[in-house]
Amino acid sequence: MSSAALPFRIGYGEDAHRLAAGRPLVLGGVPIPHAELGAVAHSDGDAALHAVADALLSGLALGDIGQYFPDTAAEWQGMDSRRILAKALELVTGRGYRPLNVALVVTLDRPKLGALRADIAASVAELLGLAVTEVGVSFKTSEGLAPEHVQTRVTVLLGRMDV
Repeated sequence: MSSAALPFRIGYGEDAHRLAAGRPLVLGGVPIPHAELGAVAHSDGDAALHAVADALLSGLALGDIGQYFPDTAAEWQGMDSRRILAKALELVTGRGYRPLNVALVVTLDRPKLGALRADIAASVAELLGLAVTEVGVSFKTSEGLAPEHVQTRVTVLLGRMDV
């Protein structure tokens, strides 16, 4: 069977950013209030949406977001990561697939994110056209190993739109 005919594909994405004072922290399209540190990045540094976009792209062997939005290009400076995710979704749906389920893990020592779980899940669900019950969001800490660092890991299940 050709891989193009597969009814399901699995994608994996990962992203990380150093954190610094004076920068906003955005995860899953949600501004994180009371964050003392924010992501150092060429775009808005939304590590969650970057990992979701990479997971979508990897599921169909379409590369990674750096190929479409290089951090050396001035036009992407400060860009809202929702645009990155929209492009990845467009590439996936253009090849006949759509996301069915997303599992997102955020590693961040502070601030604690538990109170924002529903907001982040709802934001990612809306951006992908999913029900909120199809987006799992988990939070971890680095146990002090990387207190000035945010990392996200994502697995996505893609399904053919004609099945």
